[in-house]
Amino acid sequence: MNPRLDGKVVFVSGGGGGIGHAACLAFAAAGARVAACDLDAARAERAAQAVRDARGEAIALSADLREDAQVAAAVNAAAGRFGGLDILFNCAGGSVPEDDTVVDVPLEVFDRTIGLDLRGTFLCCRHAIPHMIAAGGGAIVNMSSGAALRGASPHHVYTAAKGAILSLTRALAATYAKHNIRANVIASGRVMTERIIRQWGGLDAQADGRDPQDPVGRLREYPFWVGEPEHVAATAVFLASDAARMITGATIAADGGRSAY
Repeated sequence: MNPRLDGKVVFVSGGGGGIGHAACLAFAAAGARVAACDLDAARAERAAQAVRDARGEAIALSADLREDAQVAAAVNAAAGRFGGLDILFNCAGGSVPEDDTVVDVPLEVFDRTIGLDLRGTFLCCRHAIPHMIAAGGGAIVNMSSGAALRGASPHHVYTAAKGAILSLTRALAATYAKHNIRANVIASGRVMTERIIRQWGGLDAQADGRDPQDPVGRLREYPFWVGEPEHVAATAVFLASDAARMITGATIAADGGRSAY
């Protein structure tokens, strides 16, 4: 069956980016009303307009997810506009080429990556959960990475941030089950967003020394490791829907089996 979210309200952090933009459309197609939040207000508006163009209902919000007051204002604005909040998709985050080992990484890279990937997820949960409790329950879907399941090297900061999201999500699931709130994680493989294509090249890119683990060789061994934003968006919709009612505290490894074999 196709997961349905009719009448639900979803807050999508990073809603203007590749996966976030696709998620806004996917949630709307499943019947949800969408709050697309992004640091870049223009990108958030493009995502919201794409939903409206598809005859869905959406608003655009802008916030720096590292700033508590801005996150609170955005989440409260979404709940105020739609009369509540049922689903949180924490999609904002990402790595930077300057990420490195604990010995070599610049501390400003540590602060920025932890701030966006972990603090941003934490703050969105902090302000969304009270609205979900008031609504009688809800679903949280947090974005992590296959890096959190393997201990990727040399990107130590990104690996640490995404690994922390796994533990945080399990704690959320245990704490808020009594409020009918589920919390799960998507640990994705490589998703061909604009950022990834710009950083690593397209699907047919040849190994050129930018990736120490050879993307071409990995793609031969794990043919489902690389996907499109729509693949992750569909997983998020499923986890947010009643079709996943018995799933909470789980990490869904959407990485083509790379963390399994």
